[in-house]
Amino acid sequence: MTTLYGVYASRASRAYWMALELDIVFESVPVIQARRLPAGEAPEAAETPLNTRSPAYLAINPMGQIPALLDGDLLMTESLAIPLYLARKHGGPLAPADLIEEAQVMNWTLFAATAVEPHSVQIVMVYDRGEADSEAGKAIIETAEAGLGPAIGVIDRHLVDHPYLVGERFTVADLNLAEVLRYAQRRTALMDGAPALKDWLSRCQSRPAFQEMMARRKAELG
Repeated sequence: MTTLYGVYASRASRAYWMALELDIVFESVPVIQARRLPAGEAPEAAETPLNTRSPAYLAINPMGQIPALLDGDLLMTESLAIPLYLARKHGGPLAPADLIEEAQVMNWTLFAATAVEPHSVQIVMVYDRGEADSEAGKAIIETAEAGLGPAIGVIDRHLVDHPYLVGERFTVADLNLAEVLRYAQRRTALMDGAPALKDWLSRCQSRPAFQEMMARRKAELG
């Protein structure tokens, strides 16, 4: 049995989306971020809901981060690596078809991790803290958008001539990059300036598995 630890409103969304794409039977164990606990609740207390600072979860991932995947004896704790593993294990159209595609999938995934997410996550955190209209929040967003600019340009230029990142079909590379870019999606001017990227992101997010993942995320947040 494949077990995923995390919540949909977190980086675990990538793993959940991939599992839904592949129609994998998996057990979902909710683990919330300790920062989301109500004020006054001790993260380490036995009666506190399982969270990223719970001793029981730290025994699984000592880094205290989500997601984590347990598949037999295999433990994985990197959110962009988990979809790659699931694609390799289960195969199908989302997986690379050959060595060249595998290299391209890996390249785009590392690009997402190094050139996109460090900036896009700054944007989503400002919104999550409710600071988007503050002077400090605006400054953070401005810096993040400047950092994202070159990567957005690279992606948009590639997608002018390609419907998806690798080959002519949706793959795990699209899933990983789309989820990282979602953090910046509320910056409409940024997206409007990259029409090929914007259209591609819409195609990715129109997939039934993405819609199901987001519906579960919405239900989880209440």
